Amino acid sequence: MVKTSLIDPFLRPVTYLRLSVTDRCDFRCTYCMTEQMTFLPKKELLTLEELDQVATTFIGLGVRKLRITGGEPLVRRGIMGFFQAMSRHLESGALDELTLTTNGSQLGRFAQDLADAGMKRVNISLDTLDEQKFADITRRGRLSQVLDGIQAAKDAGLKVKLNAVAIKDFNQDELFTLTKFCADQAIDLTFIEVMPMGDMGEDGHIGKYWPLEDLRAELAGKYTLTDLSERTGGPARYVRVNETGQKIGFITPLSHNFCESCNRVRLTCTGELFTCLGQDGKSDLREPLRTHPGDMTQLEAAIRAAISLKPKGHDFDYSRQETSGQTKRYMSHTGG
Repeated sequence: MVKTSLIDPFLRPVTYLRLSVTDRCDFRCTYCMTEQMTFLPKKELLTLEELDQVATTFIGLGVRKLRITGGEPLVRRGIMGFFQAMSRHLESGALDELTLTTNGSQLGRFAQDLADAGMKRVNISLDTLDEQKFADITRRGRLSQVLDGIQAAKDAGLKVKLNAVAIKDFNQDELFTLTKFCADQAIDLTFIEVMPMGDMGEDGHIGKYWPLEDLRAELAGKYTLTDLSERTGGPARYVRVNETGQKIGFITPLSHNFCESCNRVRLTCTGELFTCLGQDGKSDLREPLRTHPGDMTQLEAAIRAAISLKPKGHDFDYSRQETSGQTKRYMSHTGG
């Protein structure tokens, strides 16, 4: 019997799962988690076998793109076994793409193994090319390690895209530096607006918010930008920089949200399914996984019930110099 695909209440097909495999990370990026982070007990995390079961069930229900997130996915012990297991869905044609969002710190060790498992591209989070600023925003990272990871990924044949969170008065002065670096490295670049999530401090991130329409205007003052119609399955809108030939994306959850075309859901490493990044509503998939081990009908029913509650959109807003639509969880909890 052919199973019906996942369709939300607003007739949007759900074809993209972002799956967090750990809440742990070797960095402590200021917009992602608190410095003194309390991580989850191991027993609360889905096992690698449970992650396989839930990913496989989603793929059976029509998910065509699987992105692995964290925390930092590559710090989870045994994670390469999970990637190798997922490669069977690529080989069968059930899955179009298996990809990864990473801070790049562990790519020197794992890039070739990822390519061997069928991965074609990775997204690397990198907000600055200044060593001191990098140390400040990650609280403990080393820029050289990430740059080595980028090279390792390229050497393994992986397509690389950098994701940079646009932060006012932090990396505004590096707009053209980051653009040139990516052009020289022949890698794509996407800018992301900082989102009101977690412990945001007294100003609620208002002081950090750099609207991407302003960033784009600065780029257009130096380069000729051509809008592109292409999509990669996510929320980014892209332009071509005519002078360099590179592609730059803009993810704008605040200044121009992308809810009308949302095709994705996020599963945390504890089995909580969030159908909207900007809403706190969630559904528990760990319970059916553990109460009915091996019975995928129970898990499938829980997934369908969760999708039936998917909201029309999020409410992030920094207008009027106040933050609304804030979610209390940290970005690291949901997996980006």
